[in-house]
Amino acid sequence: MLEMLPHVNASLNAVATLLLVVGYVQIKQRRELAHRRTMLACFAVSALFLASYLTYHIGIEGSKKFPAEYPTARLFYLFVLATHAVLAALVPVLAIVSIYLGLRDRRAAHRRVARWTLPIWLYVSVTGVIVYLMLYQIYVPRA
Repeated sequence: MLEMLPHVNASLNAVATLLLVVGYVQIKQRRELAHRRTMLACFAVSALFLASYLTYHIGIEGSKKFPAEYPTARLFYLFVLATHAVLAALVPVLAIVSIYLGLRDRRAAHRRVARWTLPIWLYVSVTGVIVYLMLYQIYVPRA
């Protein structure tokens, strides 16, 4: 079962990406209740991702290495992975603060924080899928 979790994790990241975009469109259309529900769903999907990600990394020995036979792609992969990991550490805090402010109807503060939260969360979700694709689908070791 553990070997399926990277695929599950990538799917959860893709769903989070979609929900972030839908939530953004909804708030631009002033559909506040739909936006609230979508963003709470996005947070739930991201929490499920985190649980699945931690389960995988606690249960598996070591980590999957990027194949050495693709040196140029490996540099790009490492850059994307590094920026993804650093920004991923910020997402839970930013998301919780954004959600808290939104639910408390502190609109001005919510908007100020959400202006940072959305692009960072979106970047982390998209790059999570890119990291998965590069590591598990595109650059597989040559036989």
